[in-house]
Amino acid sequence: MTALLLGAGLQPALAQRGGKAAKNAAGATREAVLSSRSQPLFGGLSAVQAEQALGPATVAGLAGSFASRAEASQFFSNKGYEYLVESQRDTAAYRFNLAWVLDPNNSEAYHGLAIVASSNPSPEQSIQLLEKGLVLDPTSSPLLSDLGSSYLIRYEQGKKKKDLKTGTELLQKATTQDPANAAAWQQLGRAYYYQEQYAQAWEAVHKGQGTSISSVDFGLISDLLTHLPDPKGTYK
Repeated sequence: MTALLLGAGLQPALAQRGGKAAKNAAGATREAVLSSRSQPLFGGLSAVQAEQALGPATVAGLAGSFASRAEASQFFSNKGYEYLVESQRDTAAYRFNLAWVLDPNNSEAYHGLAIVASSNPSPEQSIQLLEKGLVLDPTSSPLLSDLGSSYLIRYEQGKKKKDLKTGTELLQKATTQDPANAAAWQQLGRAYYYQEQYAQAWEAVHKGQGTSISSVDFGLISDLLTHLPDPKGTYK
C-alpha cells in the first residue's frame, strides 16, 4: 500500500515537471522560429511546423480580423511587397512568411520570398520558391518572368545550356501570357543575346521599350551594338 501511495504522490510532480519541460521546449522552438523570421519559410520549416512553433492562438489572432485565412494571407503578402518597395527586406520577409503560414497555397507568398532570396549570391533558393509559386499559379506572367530571369542568372554563373534553354522558354511564356510585361521582354532579349540571336534580341528590346521605357536594359543595348546595329536605328 505504501508503494502505491508513493506512486500516486509522485505522479502529479512528474506531470508538472513534464508540462514545464514541454512548455520550455515550445518556447524555445518559438524563439528559434522568430529568430529566423527573415529567412524564407522560417529557415526551411513546413507550414504546419511553423504554425505550431508560432502558436495556433497567435496564428488565429493574425487571421481574426479577416473573413478567412486566405484573405489574411493576401493582406500580409501585400504588406510584404510594400516593405520591399521601402527596402525593408527583413520586415518584408516576415510578412511573406506569415502569409505563407496562413495560406500555403498563396503563390504571392512564395513569389515575395523568392524576391527576398534574390539577394543571395546563388539563385537556387529563389528558383525553388518561384517553382513552388508557379505550381499554384502556372499562368502568372510575373512568376514566369522572375523564374526565367533566375535561370539566366544561373546560366551566367555555370554556363549550362540547359539553364539558358529553360530560362528562354519561361520568358517566352511570360511574354505570351502578358505581352505588356516589359521586364520579361528585356530579359528575353538577354536570353536571345546569349544565343547570338541578335535580331530577335533587338526585337525583344523594342517590344519592352514600347511598354515601358524605364525597363530598357542599356547594358544589353551596349552589348548588342557591338554585334548588330539597331535595326530601327533608335540606339546608336
